[in-house]
Parts: sequence; structure tokens; C-alpha cells
Amino acid sequence: MMLGLPKATEFNRRIPKAKFYENITITSSSKRLFVEYVKNIYWRNKIASTTVNLSEGQYVTEIEIFEINLNSPQVDIDLLKFIDSVIPYHILYILEFNGKYQAWIGYKVTTNIEKKISKVDRYYHTSWLEETEIIVKLEGLNLDDVYENLVRQIAGDKLQSDNSTESLKQSVERDKEIETLQKQISILQNKIRKEKQLNKQIEMNTELKKLKSILEQI
Repeated sequence: MMLGLPKATEFNRRIPKAKFYENITITSSSKRLFVEYVKNIYWRNKIASTTVNLSEGQYVTEIEIFEINLNSPQVDIDLLKFIDSVIPYHILYILEFNGKYQAWIGYKVTTNIEKKISKVDRYYHTSWLEETEIIVKLEGLNLDDVYENLVRQIAGDKLQSDNSTESLKQSVERDKEIETLQKQISILQNKIRKEKQLNKQIEMNTELKKLKSILEQI
């Protein structure tokens, strides 16, 4: 598929699903995710200092691009988390179903640089797009920058900020805060609708206004 990436990054190798079961401890529930959701997996591109004119970052040494052909338009995030946990590099996923594509990327946090141990904090993704609309832009001077910009590209509005000095970590924390507040507002609105006592409704409405005001300021 065309991603607008340099030819030198192309890898185009099919990875048999069984590869993920070999030499690693896999639970039956993780194995079931592959059977249920995955038709094929392709390692499409490898973005590294050996394939593009960019230096390695402190945290990001390679970015792999995996295309996953799905059996249905939904994917269980645990499947992506499992793949991310067994591959020590950063991964951009291109999910395909019925000729439509979604880009997914995890905000992967390094917990131990020496041992190259990292975990995905949360995932961001695009909507379903035509193949020609999935363009990967490599922006930055090193692979740390490129990865951060990829996360921002794919997350879109969720991580946009008026503050140009806001780090990716700060943007993600702000996004989490917004999500938590939105959930609290939704729960409170449901409670207000069900509440029969006027004084309790007034109390909860005051709390609701407070939460909405905090949300507007973020």
C-alpha cells in the first residue's frame, strides 16, 4: 500500500500469526484475539537510521509499520497491546477491513531505557479512510521527534494545543483529564435526570456547572 514513505523503508514481509506464539508465553485469551480478529499481518515498513536520513532518538530507535487485515471492522485493543509488548520497537498499525484503512498508534512510554522496556499508555487512531488518504509524514530531526509527531498526526484534535511548548506527555495527560471530566459529567447528568428531590437536583447541578467550568479551562 502507498503511505508516501521513502522506498528504502519498504519491507513488505508477511508475518505468520504463529510467529507471535513462538518463543513467547502466550495466554489462550491472547491467542484467541489473533484467531478472532486477524486475517493477515504484514510488516510493511521499517523507519530507522538505516532506511531514512534521520538519527536514532533517545527512546525511539526504530518505528515499524504493520498492516493488519481484520476479520471485522472492530479491533480489541488488547491485541495491539500484546503485539506492542512482544516487539521492543515503536509500532504504527495500519488496520484494513473491506478496502478501508485506519491508522493506530500507541503512546508508548519507556520504563527502562537500558532494558528497552516500554508500555503503551493509550492508543490513538484515525477514522476509516481510503487507501490514498493514509499518508505518513516523517517530521522531525530524529526518531523521537518523528514518533511524537506521528502520535499527534494520528490523534488529530485530541492532542492539539494552543501552547506550542506543550510536550507530548503533557498533551496526553491533558487528554486523559478531559476524558475523565467528560465521564464524570455524563454520570452526573444521568443522576440529575433520575433524581426526584429538588434540593438534591440543585446540589448536583451546582457540581455539574463546576465540572463544566473546569473542562472549559483545560
